[in-house]
Amino acid sequence: MKLWHQRPREIRNLFNPAFCGLVLARGVEGFTEQVSRPMPFSLTLLILPLCLHKRTREQIKEANRAYFTTILQEHPEIRVDLAKRARSLVPYTMEAFGYLMACGVIEVDDAGCVAIRNNTVRKTITGSQDSKDCQTVARSLGRKLALINDRATIYTTLGIRP
Repeated sequence: MKLWHQRPREIRNLFNPAFCGLVLARGVEGFTEQVSRPMPFSLTLLILPLCLHKRTREQIKEANRAYFTTILQEHPEIRVDLAKRARSLVPYTMEAFGYLMACGVIEVDDAGCVAIRNNTVRKTITGSQDSKDCQTVARSLGRKLALINDRATIYTTLGIRP
């Protein structure tokens, strides 16, 4: 990973650790709200690839009330290049987690599950429309992943080897 000042402006803006951390926090928050337990770390790696990709984000947003497996059945194109996208976003995800950890927003338990500390992330979603969409979809995605409750099933359904 390049040093911050050596990255192109577009990369610095889109993959800003604070923004990516906020999107991750919304996803973890949605998961925790749904099942009252922390989110497994392996599932957090899916949040950015699914929420930052505009077409995928729009498809998840449109099918807000549908189960995640139903969305994938109706939109199999979501799986196209998802594994590659997820792999390429791991460094940015780790950087965002580092930022969240440094700010005291998240805690990781002994099982490697991630939770958001109380009163560290605003409840209201603000920003540009794209920013709001990313956050809203991340929260919704967290809830949808919580309903499946099996990491292997989620990864297999997405066409990614767990």
